Amino acid sequence: MGGLSIWHWLIVAIVIMLLFGKGRISDMMGDLAKGITSFKKGLAEDEHDSTPPKQVESRSASSAPVTPVDAAPVSDHKNN
Repeated sequence: MGGLSIWHWLIVAIVIMLLFGKGRISDMMGDLAKGITSFKKGLAEDEHDSTPPKQVESRSASSAPVTPVDAAPVSDHKNN
């Protein structure tokens, strides 16, 4: 009573084939494969873009230090 035998899975597979048809299932599997390859390609491009570019040190005539822009302080507490 616990598990499903091979016969149960065979009947389920036949019912699915009758509902969707062989061509429809192969189309869905092809679309799934295209999605997976597109996902992997996107990950590969993301890894390629995540490497920081080499910074070229430029020497300018002025040696004035760069000061950060003053910004309003950010509070994590909500006002009640």
